[in-house]
Amino acid sequence: MGGRIPGGGARRPRWRFHGWIAGMGTSSGTRIVLGHWERSPFGAFSDVMLEQGDGERVLFAPTQETAEFIRGTYLFDTVRVVPVEVCVAGPSWTVAAGPLDLRFSIRPRGFLGRLLRAVPGPLAGRPVWSALTDRPARLLLPGVRTRGSAVAGRREWYGARDLLPIGALRASLDGTDLGGPAPVEPPVRFGFGSVPRAPALTRVTTTVAAVDGMPRGDR
Repeated sequence: MGGRIPGGGARRPRWRFHGWIAGMGTSSGTRIVLGHWERSPFGAFSDVMLEQGDGERVLFAPTQETAEFIRGTYLFDTVRVVPVEVCVAGPSWTVAAGPLDLRFSIRPRGFLGRLLRAVPGPLAGRPVWSALTDRPARLLLPGVRTRGSAVAGRREWYGARDLLPIGALRASLDGTDLGGPAPVEPPVRFGFGSVPRAPALTRVTTTVAAVDGMPRGDR
């Protein structure tokens, strides 16, 4: 992608994002992945990746800068720069992203969520930890991978720190109701892996690195 990434220099950095990923399906066949980032090289922001029933992959990003970075890491058919607003009130999440209106609520965490909460934050952010958890993640959550190759010669690692089931869900796109909650089936095709099949909210540290440069720490 064009442009200089925040914190970049002669050697390309390792970009680290701390926040939440919500993955959910709808009965209309549209699958939605929300990224809600509390800390990132771009500051706090949110984005939405959406795959429709016909396979079209759409990105809603709040700025041209974030859109270019995400488009340089994942695959989309359409990219739209629109305001992406997220409101969290207890277990209820409300998302407005251009033509998308989304509301969902989370349920109490299960055993896997309690297990992931015990993972220290610094450990979750280390690629070696994501490499160690990749095989268990594939076995426990089919379709999920914690490391892999992205586009533009980038590598990615995901370190999960919590997992909460998503219960109620309401979504509409361009005023059309997308239906109720459903499994993320088929898996989304933005990158090398999908989100859990059962709708869920995951606390995660995501690391993106270029293979042609040395990492420059936690941005």
